[in-house]
Amino acid sequence: MIVIGKFFLEIGADPKQIRVDVYKQLQKRAPSFVGSYLASAELALSKNDYALAAEDYQKALQVDEDNPEVMYGLARAFESSDSEKAEKYLKQALEINPNHVPSLLLVAENHLLAESYDQTEEVLQQILKVNPHEPRAWAMRAVLAHLANDQDQETFSRAQALKYWTDNPEVDFLIGKYLAQKYRFAEAAEAQRRALAFDSDYLPAKMELSNDLLRLGDEETGWRLAAEVFDRDNYNVVAHNLATLHEHMQKFRTLQSDGFVVRMDAEEAEIYGPRVLALLREAKQVLCEKYDVELNETIAVEIFPKQQDFAIRTFGLPGGAGFLGVCFGNVITMNSPASRGANPSNWEAVLWHEFCHVVTLTKTRNKMPRWLSEGISVYEEGLKNPAWGQSISPAYRQMILGDDLTPVSELSSAFRRPPSSKHLLFAYYESAVVVEFLVEQFGVEALQAILVDLGKGLQINDALARHAAPLDGLDAAFEKYIRARATSFAPEASFAVEELPPFTNSAEWKVWIEQHPNNFLALQQYAMALLREEEWQAAQEPVDKLLQFAPDYAGEGNALRMKAKIHQAQGETEAETEVLEHLADLSSDVLDVYRRLAELHTDQENWQAVVVDAKRILAVNPLTPEPHQLLAQAGERLEDREVAIEGLQTLTRMDPYDPADVHYRVALLLQQTGKLDEARRHVLLALEEAPRYRDAHKLLLSLTQPSDAPLTSDSPAATNPVPEKPAAENAGQDRASSEETKTDDSPSDTPTTDDTPSADGSPDSSASASPSLPDDPE
Repeated sequence: MIVIGKFFLEIGADPKQIRVDVYKQLQKRAPSFVGSYLASAELALSKNDYALAAEDYQKALQVDEDNPEVMYGLARAFESSDSEKAEKYLKQALEINPNHVPSLLLVAENHLLAESYDQTEEVLQQILKVNPHEPRAWAMRAVLAHLANDQDQETFSRAQALKYWTDNPEVDFLIGKYLAQKYRFAEAAEAQRRALAFDSDYLPAKMELSNDLLRLGDEETGWRLAAEVFDRDNYNVVAHNLATLHEHMQKFRTLQSDGFVVRMDAEEAEIYGPRVLALLREAKQVLCEKYDVELNETIAVEIFPKQQDFAIRTFGLPGGAGFLGVCFGNVITMNSPASRGANPSNWEAVLWHEFCHVVTLTKTRNKMPRWLSEGISVYEEGLKNPAWGQSISPAYRQMILGDDLTPVSELSSAFRRPPSSKHLLFAYYESAVVVEFLVEQFGVEALQAILVDLGKGLQINDALARHAAPLDGLDAAFEKYIRARATSFAPEASFAVEELPPFTNSAEWKVWIEQHPNNFLALQQYAMALLREEEWQAAQEPVDKLLQFAPDYAGEGNALRMKAKIHQAQGETEAETEVLEHLADLSSDVLDVYRRLAELHTDQENWQAVVVDAKRILAVNPLTPEPHQLLAQAGERLEDREVAIEGLQTLTRMDPYDPADVHYRVALLLQQTGKLDEARRHVLLALEEAPRYRDAHKLLLSLTQPSDAPLTSDSPAATNPVPEKPAAENAGQDRASSEETKTDDSPSDTPTTDDTPSADGSPDSSASASPSLPDDPE
């Protein structure tokens, strides 16, 4: 029956029907026959239905626990969701049969992804000893040769793979699949086209080609191919996901400027779309000039308000919750602020980071290791804004001085299957420090020369040796460099972790700290316990000691935040402001800090500082009215019409509580800047909301006078040039009139309160930002 099922699959039968009517029936009739479970699991695996595949393999495991095919299948099923479990099953498969070819191929693939090319070749040699004609091994050898820029060996290896089946589409499909994993999307697409030339109905190649083209920016063909696969195979999870997403993306707004095409949610485009384009233009000017890159292709940027949509567009499947953005070369995908919920991130930093990938990938023709691509992007974040990027922390200090530091010559391995999210974050940090080290020691010209050599096909370690130093010396010099940085962080403090007791109250910590007065981690716990108990005065001592140890540390459990809380509790607003300003200068996504500063600066009438606060909030979450209101208010007080107009015009698109007032204020400012047509439009919109609004009538009258003279302090409409709301004597009748004239299509006048949902549907809060995993490399 298994042969019958595979035959029907080959001739195009419905895979779901085969699964139910053939494989499941066989499992019922012969529950101890492992082959039926394997066939069902392999079918699910081929359709990227990993959860269902894992379920079937687990059933097979109950029938035959010593079958390497079962262990191998479980490794494949868990590979994308649980790398530790996948590694365990793969190891068990090879313990049962050290020559199990599918398992060895998976080991070789993992080495290939980690850029451990010598180890990849060693495993391939082992496979070819078992079967000298294994086409999948020869296909991977062809990829190794391609990456080494060895065209003769690539041609030979591909010919060997096709030796006994000259039009086998799987060979070029695998070559293309592996090249795409190395971000060689153009070459990958060529390989998939060769596979389809052998067999135009080979759906795996058509699906891979769809993904390659979508990542190259050929959306029209890419989406069409995905639809074709879905029409032929409704069980293909990736094709189904892409077809659904494409339909949803038809509602997106498209913005274009200076070689960029930005696709994003229509409402979000109205609110912060111009800021996206402005930042992209700035990044293009700065980074393209620095790295001597000319962008000849249009750069597509797609911003998704739902994390699941971002994951499907990026990976084809839901997941990837740790990624903020991804760059494929000419295409950037990223999460919008709406998707971040209680874990906000700085979308401006993410976009700058991703566009830096565009530049370096273009420079190297996508021929660069992940660590260098990520390292340059994080490094450039810090140059753009010192609050962006990453900095040393107690955890990183421990990892550097412990056993977690990876030599420069092996850094690619740090990104492949990291033991934890903390280790992945550390890989980004270490890579950025390597770039900083290279620039400091050998100059930015050396870094640029390395990128040029990579574009010519040189391997990274060869390029480093040519333009920096021999690898042994480079590894040793960098280790010395980064260890010096680690030891200079709070050098007078102790960071012993193993001796920390599990105390929760301050009294216990106080006794323990008397014996360990310089333990940084214990002082953090002691200070936090005192703050929980609202012992403000007692908390001063450990907090001040932490600040003495590390005055610029702004990471988890930092003393700056604690100090500010103490000042706030004691009503010391000036001191609180000073501490929070320092913390804000060091942090990229602390929304609650930015909001508190805006409140303090508003009370102090420090309007220039309010503008800074507003822009910091906008960089994290522009989807609430708050930062736009702050810009409007500060701009008006500073008589900075450009800033005020920016804030007010955005507010008009956010269903403000008092739309008549907002439109009137915009109109007044536009009239003062000579933009009379726009001013008339906004004053008419104000009157549409509140037909009896007297100041708006006066402004409209002045705008329709033949001279079109700007308002002066003597003009009738200028008696209250920046009212907070319509004049008190008319407010009631204005609002009543507004309600009378409102239609079902008019925006509601719902007040914005602390309980008003934010753009992502959850109540807006001042929760402290927590670290997020970074984006993927290139």
